[in-house]
Amino acid sequence: MNQRLSILALLTALLSLGGCGDQASSSASQPTASQPTAATITAAVPRQPAALRQDTLTVRRPDAAQVARGRRVYQANCAVCHGPNGKGTADWNKPGPSGKYPPPPLDDSAHAWHHPTVMLRQVIRQGSPGGQGDMPPWQGKLSRQEISDAVAYITSLWSDKVYALWYRQVEHRPRR
Repeated sequence: MNQRLSILALLTALLSLGGCGDQASSSASQPTASQPTAATITAAVPRQPAALRQDTLTVRRPDAAQVARGRRVYQANCAVCHGPNGKGTADWNKPGPSGKYPPPPLDDSAHAWHHPTVMLRQVIRQGSPGGQGDMPPWQGKLSRQEISDAVAYITSLWSDKVYALWYRQVEHRPRR
């Protein structure tokens, strides 16, 4: 709040000084090196941290029909291992007796949201990466559309906060 008041005072002072000039000078004159420009004033205003900005691109607009289809695909093929609500199994992050990891939660309590859509689809098509788990490959058993629908359903299980983080930091991560 103090920062805002300081900036407001600075802008007020700058505007007041602008009124003290020579009456004969044109108001359309070009700024000199000593006069602040709009870019200078804008640069002096602190920007809100990215995590706090409301980004209209992160507002969820799921396709209800696709999510419903995905729920049916999920319930018929995935729920037996990942649970009816995507909660996974207990101790999902510790290898079992076979040395493989049990099915993880697919809601926002685990790591599914750390992966972009492309990778989620790939894991469904090819099964557990590197033999880390017992998830079978679903390629040839599920169509591309069914896999996309299942991913839409899985992302619908995530809270708005996690979805927004995923969208900005994973799915649409700025390229370097």
